Amino acid sequence: MIELTVDGTALQAPAGQSLAAVLLTAGRVALRNSPSGTPRGLFCGIGVCQECRVVVDGAVARACVTPVAAGMTVTTGRT
Repeated sequence: MIELTVDGTALQAPAGQSLAAVLLTAGRVALRNSPSGTPRGLFCGIGVCQECRVVVDGAVARACVTPVAAGMTVTTGRT
């Protein structure tokens, strides 16, 4: 198990698991808001729709195709 930080909260997860799986397991269904304020989250699960965009260590990433790593810092835009 590794530890990562999501929106200031420490989470533990199996190394290499997708960030989307970790976030969903932690109850984070909505990952960000659209420009109109609508909650957005995991949709396609294969990196095509980009609805699961989050910021990982300062760079925009797609949660569904990003494996978690020890020490990673994630900001979802929803707390």
